[in-house]
Amino acid sequence: MPETARQIADDLRARIDGGEFGPGARLPGEPALVREYGVAKMTASGALKLLVTEGVAVSRPGSGTYVREFKPILRDATKRLSRNQWAAGRSIWSADVGERPMEVADLEVYEELAPRWVARALDLAEGARVVVRSRRFLVDEEPVQMAVSYLPAELVRGSRIAEPDSGPGGTYARLAELGAEPVHFTEDLRARMPSSDETAALAILPGTPVMEICRTAYTADGRAVEVNRMLLDAGAYALRYSFGS
Repeated sequence: MPETARQIADDLRARIDGGEFGPGARLPGEPALVREYGVAKMTASGALKLLVTEGVAVSRPGSGTYVREFKPILRDATKRLSRNQWAAGRSIWSADVGERPMEVADLEVYEELAPRWVARALDLAEGARVVVRSRRFLVDEEPVQMAVSYLPAELVRGSRIAEPDSGPGGTYARLAELGAEPVHFTEDLRARMPSSDETAALAILPGTPVMEICRTAYTADGRAVEVNRMLLDAGAYALRYSFGS
């Protein structure tokens, strides 16, 4: 019998995954959990808070705790970065969300001196400039990701990459047109706690973790042509990576 808040939260998650509690369903409240699991009220409360923090449930003050209706996004890194995706004029985002409504918000495109870490990643000379594309992504009207891309200004200045609408296929299709087609990618992923500004931008509860992914895109001759730092709501995503033998 589950005894700790973590064990009870895991048990409730398994019951949710098994269909006992569907999307939008009200979960048992603290008194019901105390009776069912034979634990203290504080332990029952902690279990529900864990589910809320992990994005599995939402709390409605005065009403209860409910299974989150938002369907997690399956982010298949191999599929979304495939040349077949962007070369056909599709955004790499469409590989994640399919027909679900997706909106780009707070889009900013500008040029600046390359931050030191970006200059290292792109192997740029001191004083080099980059074109920056900063935006938030909303799926089903919920903010799920923030992303900031950095590209060598000398390479992309004057192209559609430096404009708000980068055109069909997005940045990678435009890089290919510039003779800098990305064919190899690396992604470094870490989980961390967000800052207060990040918590507000992603509309997540305090204490909810995020996933930070830093992707670098390379041409066939090994030139780094883009660095993209993404911040994902951990409760909104499942990540998939496919590997060959």
